[in-house]
Amino acid sequence: MRNLKGVKVLLVDDEPHIIQFLELGLSNEGFEIRTAHDGMTAVNLASTFRPHIVVLDVMMPGIDGWEVCRLLKKELSNVSIIMLTAKDEVEDRVKGLTIGADDYVVKPFSFEELLARIGARLRNQFPALFGEVSYGPFCIDDRRKEISYQGQVLDLSPTEHELLKYLLINHGIVLSKTTILDQVWGYDFGGEENIVEVYIRSLREKLNDKEHRLIRTLRGAGYRVDLP
Repeated sequence: MRNLKGVKVLLVDDEPHIIQFLELGLSNEGFEIRTAHDGMTAVNLASTFRPHIVVLDVMMPGIDGWEVCRLLKKELSNVSIIMLTAKDEVEDRVKGLTIGADDYVVKPFSFEELLARIGARLRNQFPALFGEVSYGPFCIDDRRKEISYQGQVLDLSPTEHELLKYLLINHGIVLSKTTILDQVWGYDFGGEENIVEVYIRSLREKLNDKEHRLIRTLRGAGYRVDLP
């Protein structure tokens, strides 16, 4: 991901070695970093630092990550929060989405995965930082709400646009149907998971992806976009 000067990231975790590891890595990527080791410090710091991204641990002494997330979403009009969770429980994910979390990463995680998710959140929530963004043969123009493939603007419905955009900005990451439903349709969507299959099939037809080389199906896991 291209270095983005001026992008602010707040790291919140009570484990010093995690903070040190992430601060070093993200600073080297060009981000402006602030750190906090407890929830109240994070809330107070965020009000002056005004971060674009908050990487927030769930389990902390005092105010836990859920409450910090709720307070930050109330305090800041436009902030993206990535929760760090110790286990991949549906209840935790739903709770986080309900109170405003934008994404979550399960510990232990790789730095590359977190960096990819930060990039995805920035492109999704702060498109003005990027303008047109290219991914292999694709180009997303958020100002025009268009996606081009091999130089041709695709004829997409609003939902197809959001789904393809989500797949592209998370390229290389396996996305389950449940995750896609949460992020594209919303956590309160009351329909069936197979709606994802219907829209994936439609996208493949419009991309002439008959052999599923662009949008791959990983049986039992979900979908992954592989860019040439």
